[in-house]
Amino acid sequence: MKNKNEFSAIIPVAGAGTRLRPHTHTYPKVLLTVGDKPIIGHILDEISRAGIKKIYMVIGYMGDKIKSYISEKYPRLDVTYIVQEEPKGLGHAIWITRNYVKGPALVMLGDTIISADLRKFMKADEDAIAVREVADPRRFGVVDIERGLITGMVEKPLHPVSKMAIVGIYAFKDSKPLFQSLDLLIRSGRTTKGEIQLTDAMVMMLKSGHKFIPVTIDGWYDCGKPETLLETNRYILKKKNPAYRAPGCAVLEPVYISPRAKVSNSIIGPYVSIGDGVTMDYSIVSDSIINENAVIMNMNLSKSLVGPSATIIGRREQINIGENSEIRFDKTVCDL
Repeated sequence: MKNKNEFSAIIPVAGAGTRLRPHTHTYPKVLLTVGDKPIIGHILDEISRAGIKKIYMVIGYMGDKIKSYISEKYPRLDVTYIVQEEPKGLGHAIWITRNYVKGPALVMLGDTIISADLRKFMKADEDAIAVREVADPRRFGVVDIERGLITGMVEKPLHPVSKMAIVGIYAFKDSKPLFQSLDLLIRSGRTTKGEIQLTDAMVMMLKSGHKFIPVTIDGWYDCGKPETLLETNRYILKKKNPAYRAPGCAVLEPVYISPRAKVSNSIIGPYVSIGDGVTMDYSIVSDSIINENAVIMNMNLSKSLVGPSATIIGRREQINIGENSEIRFDKTVCDL
């Protein structure tokens, strides 16, 4: 039986990932590789390290693929899947877990990788929100802070009053006030930019006297766009410097090459991730992510994303290709 003070985790992963198309036309964003595993794998690792035993995952777009990955790679995790039938926003995604989640809850977004001690959030005296100063806060929820407390919040403001953005971790000592505020928000029909926003519900909590503390973090890595996905890949590879196996190849660390990949006669790195089942021969690849079961032959790639099961034969300096695509070029010789 669950301890009443034991945190559950809510992970919303129902988004379509439109900024990462064409990859997300046929593949969930959270299953794209970053470093040595998919995005969702890094998130689940952090949650497991924090000692959280119960996970509620909000799925939608191609949720079956997410379930298959987790059941294969994390069979011991206690995960309940809840389907968000329509993409109505983060607040709505959290709200549909209300009949499952009781007591303390940690919300961790599925489109960012955060290097932080989650227990710091869980042990805080008040509800805690991760924040970080960003150059352009208009894309985020933004907070006002006074004397160590959050005094105001606004979602995606046109004219931000601060540069302190909410960046993907929320810890609620008791989830009941959160769900009550979301109920009120949904009944009112209020939306921001067409969506039911978690930030708007937390503003209602603030106005009723609820307290939130900001927890500033440095290790926040966006996975929402191709360029930020590659940046995050560089960070993870540099931090972990995982082992690699590529006999007959020149490898410039850091790289990750899956033991189930077949890589030969190539120059790999730095900052390259190669997933399960990839076949690569006579190629030069740097600063790139090659997802599972892709085929790369006679190519020179840099700053590229190659989707699952894509085939590229030829030569090109940069590529962004989705799942099950195929590209061939006339020039098929790569100087090594």
